[in-house]
Amino acid sequence: MTKPHVLVIPYPAQGHVIPIMELAQRLVKQGIKVTFVNTDVTHKLVTSNSLEKDGFGDLMQMVSIPDGLEPWEDRTDLCKLSKSVLRTMPGKLEGLIETINEENSNKVTCIIADGCMGWAIRVAKKRGISRAAFWPASVCTLASVLSYQKLIDDGIINNNGMPLNHDQMIQLSETMPPIKPTDLSWACFEDLPTVEAVFQVVREAVEAARLTEWYICNSTTELEPAAFSLYPQLLPIGPLLASNRLGDQAGHFWQEDSTCLEWLDQQKSCSVIYIAFGSFTIFNQTQFEELALGLELSNRPFLWVVRPGMTKETTAAFPVGYVERVGSRGKIVSWAPQQKVLAHPSVACFVSHCGWNSTLEGVTNGLPFLCWPYFADQFHNESYIRHIWKTGLGFNKDEGGIITRGEIKSKVAQLLGDNTFRVKAMDTKEKVTSAITKGGCSHKHLSNFIEWLQEQSTDAQEYST
Repeated sequence: MTKPHVLVIPYPAQGHVIPIMELAQRLVKQGIKVTFVNTDVTHKLVTSNSLEKDGFGDLMQMVSIPDGLEPWEDRTDLCKLSKSVLRTMPGKLEGLIETINEENSNKVTCIIADGCMGWAIRVAKKRGISRAAFWPASVCTLASVLSYQKLIDDGIINNNGMPLNHDQMIQLSETMPPIKPTDLSWACFEDLPTVEAVFQVVREAVEAARLTEWYICNSTTELEPAAFSLYPQLLPIGPLLASNRLGDQAGHFWQEDSTCLEWLDQQKSCSVIYIAFGSFTIFNQTQFEELALGLELSNRPFLWVVRPGMTKETTAAFPVGYVERVGSRGKIVSWAPQQKVLAHPSVACFVSHCGWNSTLEGVTNGLPFLCWPYFADQFHNESYIRHIWKTGLGFNKDEGGIITRGEIKSKVAQLLGDNTFRVKAMDTKEKVTSAITKGGCSHKHLSNFIEWLQEQSTDAQEYST
C-alpha cells in the first residue's frame, strides 16, 4: 500500500507554526510522510533553532515557498503580508505540488492547511487532493469568523469587516461570553487597510471551510462546549502540546534559554510569577517600565520573557538600577521553553497576553492567569479565562491607557491571595486532561483523522499531477 503523504502549511506566525508542527509530529509517529511548507522567512527561523534534535527522521521534510515580500520587509505589517500571501503563494504552492509529484513516487495524498491559509484548500480541491483545515486558535474565535455574514446581516459590521456600532455587544450563543465588535479578531487593528486585509483572510477561511472534508481544531469540547455546539462540524483534537507526549516543542522562531529551568529549581514551590507575551505584543517604554516596577513591588520571585523587539524603542530599557535591585529574585530571558516552565512546580501564576497556545499551556498545567491581551483572538481568550472558566483576573488601565505598577502589584496579590483561582484552574486541568487521554473526545477525533489519512493513500495514484 502507498504510504500517506501529507502536505502541511501553517500561517507564517509563531502561534500558528507551533501547534500545526505538533500535529505533524503526531502524524509522523503514525508512519505518515509529511512535507511541512513554511514561507522562506519562517523556514529560516524555524530550521535555525536546532530542528534536527527533534528526531523527525526521513518522514518529515521541511521546505519553503516565498511569501512575495522582499527579505527585508516587515512581516508584522499584517496588511502588507496578508495581501502578498494571497497574491503570491497559491501559484507557488501549486508549483511545489507538481515538483513533489513528478520527483516522488509517494505523491501528495492530502493537504492540511491552517484555517488562515484558506486559499491552500482551494489549491487542493483544484488538484484533486484530499483536504483538511486546521484551526490553531480557540473555537470561539473561529465561530466569530464563520459567523461573519450574520454579523454583516445584523448590521454589526460592514462588508469590509469594520464595526458599525462600537457599543453593541456580540453574543453568538447564550452560553458564550459577549465580546465588543472592536475585539473581533480582524477588527482590533487601528488602521482601516489592515482591518480590510485581515478580513479578506477571514472570507477565505470561511470559503475554505465549505471545501474541507475535515475541520480539526486545537481545542476541546470541555473548554468550549458552546462554540462546538454552534458549529458541530468542527472537531476537537487538542490541546496539541509536546508535553502531552513527553517530547520537546518544535517550531520556535527564537532560541530558547534553558537556564531559567535551573533558576526555577532553586525557587520555592508555587512562588514564581511567570510573565510572557508571545511573539507579537509590543509595549511603549512607559508601559514596559511600569511592568518592571510592578514586578519589583510584588516582592515575589519572577521569570520574565523579554524577547527582541518587545518595545517600540530599539531595545527595552529597564529603570535605572532595576536589575541590581531585583538581583537574583528576578530572572529575565529573551525566550523560554514555555511548556517546561509552566509545568514547573515553582510557578504560581502566568501573566499572559492570552494567545491560544499560551492559554492551553497554562490551562493544562492548572495555573491561574493575569490576563493582558494585545490583539486578535486574545480578547476572546481573556473572556473565557475570566468569565467562563473563572481561572484568572484582568488589569485596569489608567486615564492614559497604562497599566500601572500599583495595579500590577494589587492584582498579583489578589490572584495569589485567593485559593479559589487555583482550585478552579486545577479543575479545568482535569477536564482537559480527560479529553486527550485514550477514550477522550479529542483523542478519538485525532485517531479517526489519522485513520482517514491512511485510507486516502490507497487512491494516491488516481490524483492528478
